[in-house]
Amino acid sequence: MLSIVDRYFLSELSKIFGAIMATLMLVMTSMLLLRTLEQVNVGTLGSESVLRFLGLQILRDIASLLPPAFFIAALVTLGRMARDSELIAFHAGGLGPFRIYRSLLLFAVPLALVTGWFALIMQPSASAEIQRIEESRDDEATQIAGLQAGRFYQQDDGRITFYAADLGKDGRFHTVFIQDRRPDKPRIVLSRSAFYSERPQRGERAVVLEDGTRADGQPGQRDFEVGSFRRYTYFLEQDPEADQAHTRRSATPTAELLGSESLRDRAELGHRLSAPLAIIALAMLAIPLTTLSPRQRGSGRLMLAFLAYFAFFNLQRVAENWMQSEVTPAWLGMLWYQAAIVLFVYLALVPGSFWFRRVLWR
Repeated sequence: MLSIVDRYFLSELSKIFGAIMATLMLVMTSMLLLRTLEQVNVGTLGSESVLRFLGLQILRDIASLLPPAFFIAALVTLGRMARDSELIAFHAGGLGPFRIYRSLLLFAVPLALVTGWFALIMQPSASAEIQRIEESRDDEATQIAGLQAGRFYQQDDGRITFYAADLGKDGRFHTVFIQDRRPDKPRIVLSRSAFYSERPQRGERAVVLEDGTRADGQPGQRDFEVGSFRRYTYFLEQDPEADQAHTRRSATPTAELLGSESLRDRAELGHRLSAPLAIIALAMLAIPLTTLSPRQRGSGRLMLAFLAYFAFFNLQRVAENWMQSEVTPAWLGMLWYQAAIVLFVYLALVPGSFWFRRVLWR
């Protein structure tokens, strides 16, 4: 049974958490929508898939928003209660810090379970579906991703040059120029139109040119050849690193990561577990970082709260990279940073605690 104090605390925390989460969701949705519309603009995503693609991205990233939203909501709620002397009233009524911890954990534990469901189940499922959408471009894909008409583009250290004078309403390039200096004989290809073709399942990437001319060799030499074509498929060399990155580790089901001995798989599993565990760790930090009395100076604790917040989410990527590059031992995992930050905050607050001062007075 929830007591009056529990219901009051959960009510205040829920309202602030809802407002903060709504704000963060609005910001994240706006950013993802701009990126999605940019992909539609360059032709890498169909306009009919915008809402579905946007929803999958939100589902993939929502687990990363819940821990910071909870931490900020807990600090704001406890700060407001301290400012109104409600925490002092709780202490005077016999409700110490452990009683407040209980009320806070009543909110944090269910939220951690929901976050774990998003991070361990929904996030890889959404990432896999996003990957399938991005790979669904077939032979009628409209253009090379990221290319724009009227500009020169170079690849492979400048050995390949691409230019298209215009991008028509049909989504195809018109008046195309390609110079290839990779083979023994230089090659120049001119065509009226072209489009990009990619089949990831077959490992094929090509530019399909239509109604053009191809010239091989140096003009004036015997091996110089010129020919015309109706349709010419210009296959591109595969990039092994790009092919490896194409299969996203974030789309791997969590069940497959559990039995893997690969450091990258274990780092990905730790990355997914970090979100729900972060909520419990941040709950342990919220109460010590709160100034209990309005007469106490809260600038030091506020600064420590900001440092703990930024360190918590920045060290996550550092710990993951260190684990993958074997800077830290494999048995340590990548979640050590959470315990380290909690321990650091508690040690930093020891000199200002009542028991420490009592020991010094003796």
